[in-house]
Amino acid sequence: MDGLSGTWSPPHYDVSRPPGLDKVVALTSDPNFPQNFARITKWSPDGSVYLSQCENRSFQLGALYIGSPVTLEFCQSAPIVDFAWYPAATSSDPATFCFLASVRECPVKLLDASDGRLRASYPIIDHRERFIAPHSLAFNLTAQKLYCGFEDAIEVFDVATPGEGTRLATTPNKSSKDGLKGIISALAFCPSYESDMFAAGSLSANRANIALFSESQGEAPLMFLDGGVQAGVMQLQFNPVQPHLLYASFRRDTRIFCWDIRYNSDQPLKIYAPTSYVPFSGVNTQIDYPSFKESTNQKHRFDIDISGKYLSVGRQDGNILMYDLNNPLSLEVSEPQGDEIEPTIISPTLVFEAHDDSVGSVAFHPITARLLSSSGSRNFDDSGSSDSEDSVSDSDDSLKGTATSVSMRRRKRQPSVRDNSLKLWRF
Repeated sequence: MDGLSGTWSPPHYDVSRPPGLDKVVALTSDPNFPQNFARITKWSPDGSVYLSQCENRSFQLGALYIGSPVTLEFCQSAPIVDFAWYPAATSSDPATFCFLASVRECPVKLLDASDGRLRASYPIIDHRERFIAPHSLAFNLTAQKLYCGFEDAIEVFDVATPGEGTRLATTPNKSSKDGLKGIISALAFCPSYESDMFAAGSLSANRANIALFSESQGEAPLMFLDGGVQAGVMQLQFNPVQPHLLYASFRRDTRIFCWDIRYNSDQPLKIYAPTSYVPFSGVNTQIDYPSFKESTNQKHRFDIDISGKYLSVGRQDGNILMYDLNNPLSLEVSEPQGDEIEPTIISPTLVFEAHDDSVGSVAFHPITARLLSSSGSRNFDDSGSSDSEDSVSDSDDSLKGTATSVSMRRRKRQPSVRDNSLKLWRF
């Protein structure tokens, strides 16, 4: 807050130097699942707590701004697919303090964030009467409707009325080549109250696998966006201050693509790419990314700060990248080829070493200049493998009752996690 005017000002991020480390938080230990780690971590809308989706089928909720970190664990019956905070959730108002969870082979759950109890459920049922767990969840701008993306469709629920929803088909039928085909893996609503537009992305490896829809116009897409990448969409997010800018990440790709949806949808306006950089560390080593490809399918969730100035994303090598969305001095303009103007390629403004494992998620604090990161991945190396020996006895009547023992050695490769910590960074 500004003491003179009484108005709130957005946090200021100093990206001229690496941030300081405020806290390191360890996940609640699980003796039955020692290789646990947080896949995605998000702040609550008021910034009072964080919520982590963990590999061991649980949510872990923690508060970092009290004397000692407090962690609650909400175990689920099956693997967690996605989750989303209620947009007005705050720990000071118990009625709003809740979040949505998509759990495999279960209805969509509205869970109380204070104790994990079930408040409401929203079932999605297929033609074989089985529950469908959506791959993406999103509230509309008024938080009155819930949108759930799954294969070739989006289910829309009235939040205040649990029960059956309305299905919006993103493609006419299975055999049709029209529409948005495949699993709807990402949803994002335009943050402008003047528009009822939302974006949906598919895991289908087609070039135009992002479509813009209108809440008032139903199933017909307004337009398709082409990033020139034949890979599934992992995340979509609008700029909170410039709602005409849409950002997207793709599977096995280190780049972030940006479109200005007011103009050309055939190609992105900008591409945020880790072409090469020297991380802030004790060793002056330049890291190059010639192919922009990741070696795993792990999702790396990016985030944009509340002022719309910075974009941050973690990488498989344990580094965190910061991009300045407004600074033209950091732009590297590509040369036009023919009549087409190539998208602007933007390099990171700041890169710092954060974790000893893959950084799966970063989240800007909504009020203060803080960044929360979580790391962990399945590492199959020699140290994590174990041997087991099985003895199989085969008998043959022709051998007059004698048995031949055959020893078979099987190598069971158990994944290990190098770093499953959560870190709070101060800028």
